[in-house]
Amino acid sequence: MESYKIPKKSVERLSIYKRILKVIMDAGFTTVSSRELAERAGLNSAQVRKDLVYFGQFGTPGMGYQVSMLHRAITKIMGLHKKIPVALTGVGNLGQALLAYPGFKERGFIIEAIFDNDHEKVGKKKNGLKILDEKNISSEIKKKKVRVGIIATPPSAAQFAANKLIEGGIKGILNFAPIELKVPSGITVVNVALCEKLEMLSYYLSKRKLL
Repeated sequence: MESYKIPKKSVERLSIYKRILKVIMDAGFTTVSSRELAERAGLNSAQVRKDLVYFGQFGTPGMGYQVSMLHRAITKIMGLHKKIPVALTGVGNLGQALLAYPGFKERGFIIEAIFDNDHEKVGKKKNGLKILDEKNISSEIKKKKVRVGIIATPPSAAQFAANKLIEGGIKGILNFAPIELKVPSGITVVNVALCEKLEMLSYYLSKRKLL
């Protein structure tokens, strides 16, 4: 089945399955049932089987899934079987936290270039990388063949950063700025709305009179 026909939620759950499989694999288990995967993911087993069948036939009836094989398959489906060079724009508090986060490197996302528009920061180093002027984003990422960009700038600078990333050949953007970016077709943007998630949490807690 073509990827554009696969439900977005099923794609999002691949990361959850991959994480759970790693835990099971590290615990020394070689097989796992759809029921156990479902319980750990907070789903039902039918949903797990439906999600996975979009991407291929992995399980054996009555035996479940081979943990290491399914983990490798999902890793490859997600394009995580090879190193992915990343560019980060915005080296403020959030940007520095993202730069220091070890989980990116563990999962194959290697931050190769960092940019900012603050001339007080440009030229200095963070986590071993020299902070470059955001005006040079497009030329620098072309050199490094970067295809993924992270935007951690204030809202006022986010669209400019996105334009420069796209000009340099970026095909996917992880956007932490609270603004809807305008991008051409063929560019994938994933928005990370941290404050919206907190507001949603506040709503549910308020509803249960826990705030």
